[in-house]
Amino acid sequence: MIYDLVIIGAGPAGLTAGIYARTKMMSTLILDAGVVGGQLVNLYPEKGIHNFPGFETIQARKLSDKLYAQAESMECEIHEMEKVIDLKQTGQNITVKTNKTEYVTKSVIISIGMGMFKPRRIGCKGETEFEGKGLSYIMPLKEDIVGKKIVVFGGGNSAIEMAMIAGKVADTTIVHRRTEFRANESNVSKLKNSRVKTIMETELQSVNGTDHITSVTLKQGNENIEIPTDLVVISIGISANLDDLKGWDIELTESGLIKVGPDMSTSRRGVYACGDVVDYPGKCKQIITGCGEAGTAVLSAHKFVKKPYWA
Repeated sequence: MIYDLVIIGAGPAGLTAGIYARTKMMSTLILDAGVVGGQLVNLYPEKGIHNFPGFETIQARKLSDKLYAQAESMECEIHEMEKVIDLKQTGQNITVKTNKTEYVTKSVIISIGMGMFKPRRIGCKGETEFEGKGLSYIMPLKEDIVGKKIVVFGGGNSAIEMAMIAGKVADTTIVHRRTEFRANESNVSKLKNSRVKTIMETELQSVNGTDHITSVTLKQGNENIEIPTDLVVISIGISANLDDLKGWDIELTESGLIKVGPDMSTSRRGVYACGDVVDYPGKCKQIITGCGEAGTAVLSAHKFVKKPYWA
């Protein structure tokens, strides 16, 4: 079988691309090296999304589930745990080589977000030893943290939103190393009016305990402070891994992201891209941005593959 379109990545942008492609009746395969959902399920599944149109607030995991269900209802073929290794030109088509098999397609959309990303580590004493023993990079389910003492580290939207979720059912403190949060002003305002305690201009020195975390040591100026805690959540960003792109014969920016035109075309014929993996002047990394780019990428791929008279 020769697909009209293969989409690499099943985060919000990739799933949206699949949905739009099926409205154009393009035979569509979506591949993901992990599980469907991207950052929504791998980094902040319990986080509330407040700026996605149509929902006043929706949990990240639920937004992923809705996009997944819609893509399946449109008869997108979706494969999880299948990593793309190479894109080979085969005449007028492209052969997508994965760790399991090969697929032939007329066009490709790359929407891998930040690749096989990993949560960024602080690098303090005890961080590695206590991962999974009271230290996490995502907030556990709300029902699992009721009544516990929780310390969240970070200053962005994800850290603040995790802290506010936890603050509804647990004794929660958020610690940031700077004087101001970098999160949206609306989130900072909500935090100030929540039950969450804040500690600014403070760094994590060590995570302490035996078989499980019992406390953290913080450095505030020249003073060390020890705070009892049951759970530490570190939310200071992610470390991207986009090395695979270097072998796909696609022009990249200085930052290692994909350079695209206004129509989301890459430097390679028949290959388009969308979402966090692309870069251009004025780029805004938001879910809705990636989904909008996905629509543009599909329209471009459709013109390339189907060559409608109006294109």
